[in-house]
Amino acid sequence: MPPVNLPPQARAKWAKTLEARTPEEKLKALQEFLSSIPDHKGSAKLRAHVKHQIAVLRRLIEEQRARRRGGGPSFAVEKEGAAQVVLLGWPNSGKSSLLRALTNAKPEVSEQPYMTQLPVPGMMPYQDLKFQLVEAPSLRGLERDAATLSLARNADALALVVDLSSDPVAQLESMLEELRDAGIVVGRPKARIEVERQTTGGVRVALMGALLGCSERDVAELLAGYGVRHALVKIWGEATLDDVEDALLRKLVYKPAVVVANKLDALSAGEALRKLEEASQGLALVATSAKQGVDAIQLGEAVFKALDVIRVYTKAPGEPPSKEPLVVRRGSTVMDVAERVHKQLARRLKYAKVWSSRLPFSPQRVGASFILEDGDVVELRA
Repeated sequence: MPPVNLPPQARAKWAKTLEARTPEEKLKALQEFLSSIPDHKGSAKLRAHVKHQIAVLRRLIEEQRARRRGGGPSFAVEKEGAAQVVLLGWPNSGKSSLLRALTNAKPEVSEQPYMTQLPVPGMMPYQDLKFQLVEAPSLRGLERDAATLSLARNADALALVVDLSSDPVAQLESMLEELRDAGIVVGRPKARIEVERQTTGGVRVALMGALLGCSERDVAELLAGYGVRHALVKIWGEATLDDVEDALLRKLVYKPAVVVANKLDALSAGEALRKLEEASQGLALVATSAKQGVDAIQLGEAVFKALDVIRVYTKAPGEPPSKEPLVVRRGSTVMDVAERVHKQLARRLKYAKVWSSRLPFSPQRVGASFILEDGDVVELRA
């Protein structure tokens, strides 16, 4: 992304957005900030992101007013299962048909566009897990997109549904662009940055990678220019100062994603699928047909791999392993699992026994820092 190069007046107005305490105050501050952003190529993505935030706040304020009056729908969907996966797509891409085929949900299926007005959740089984699939209202239109993209921002993963009968490459590129404008980065970026504002301690940089062409002092000076005096900046990968500024202004989130190519039964599907594979930017691609039958195993496997998680089965002494696994990030340790089970257990943890096919013998006594893998059985001893 080209540098934004905001003037001091715009930076001061952005700092005021951080001080806002209510949605109404935030909305006013963002509108003033938007009016102060220079209109040039380097600021295009920032302007688009701020417009998205304004649209989200307007919808939030409307929903709050409707609830105070005793009515009005909500876009919020409480998470269930191993992970929440939001189905995104253009109108008539087949999201409703896929949700019907993959889950217990019964959304209305129609050729008429924009039939889905509110999110529709359903549970998709995969091995001994269940993923919550949520059909989001179709993209295309700022007010509609604001709510749908907010749903995507809160999800654990995204399924980008495209129609193989209608230029799927254009559909995918359009969705990826809308997500970027909303501050949602799909896949694994070259740099991932999180800026956590704090009350004391100055600006500290935790490097899990490298800064390119700048120093930690430069990062602190950049944040100070935006009125941020105390923060922890976490950087994974290789990041420039422009990357840090982008993360600060747009509050980027990174989402695992898979591309679901629907309507494999279409006449032109073969050639369209070939082009889509070339344009999928390294994302996992699942081709299917809601009419002819959906391979839930293939989609479940793609989602599981994209999430980069593992299943760990806990057991009590003398008891069989739990049938329902804990789902944790790949690279998690025995201590991470203990903290998920109970904070007090984690504080009192002495050691653990692990059963695993990769070990020379099982069970093996291990310490808190032992890294677990998919399918491991763990007995925690305090």
